[in-house]
Amino acid sequence: MRRVFGGKKNKDPPPTIEEATDRINKRGETVDEKIKKLDAELARYKEQIKKTRPGPAQEAVKARAMRVLKQRRMYEGQRDMIYNQTYNLDQVAFATEGLKDAQQTMSALKSANKELKGVMKTVNISAIDSMQDEMIDMMDISTEIQESLGRSYNVPDDIDEEELMGELDALEADMGTETESDAVPSYLQPDKESDLDAELNLPAAPMGNAAAMVNRARPQPYIAFNGLAENEFGLPSVPQASLRS
Repeated sequence: MRRVFGGKKNKDPPPTIEEATDRINKRGETVDEKIKKLDAELARYKEQIKKTRPGPAQEAVKARAMRVLKQRRMYEGQRDMIYNQTYNLDQVAFATEGLKDAQQTMSALKSANKELKGVMKTVNISAIDSMQDEMIDMMDISTEIQESLGRSYNVPDDIDEEELMGELDALEADMGTETESDAVPSYLQPDKESDLDAELNLPAAPMGNAAAMVNRARPQPYIAFNGLAENEFGLPSVPQASLRS
């Protein structure tokens, strides 16, 4: 039966936006190349019109230039339509990509919401509040235990504060006295520069002939060893006559 009546042919899938955009862009490139060729031809005809004299030859060149100019305008119209189609396809592609992104975002949010609900089921707010109250009670009990263990024994309760202040003042006075007595004695303190002349109390030097005073103070040689005088070494000087003999 299929051989007689034939069967349905499998239709090709429709082109995607990317495929349609690529095809239209190729057509636009072809039209742009044709317009460039026509522009070059028009420039050549302009040069010929300038060089030829008015007459039948110039009119023929003008007719050719007009024909090329008409074709150029036709291709320019086609190029504008192709650009508009490309723009529309770009807008549709942008909207499609935006919808896909929104769909993925919604799927991610649904999955996160489902996971969050599962986690919230395992958390009991009342149990958390109860645990916090128990922790506060235990901390208060721990503080009371520490205060109880830190109490002092055999401390009278009826102590006069004025009496305690008097004892404190007396203790401070005793501490000040001990501090003064513990000072370094004078013989252990470092020596200070003093006036040595004032300590020694030496008399003033007499005024006069210094040479006479030195001669007066110098010891005179004395006669010894049978009337011979001593030399500078304390020995008797030898007479000159004895040395010659």
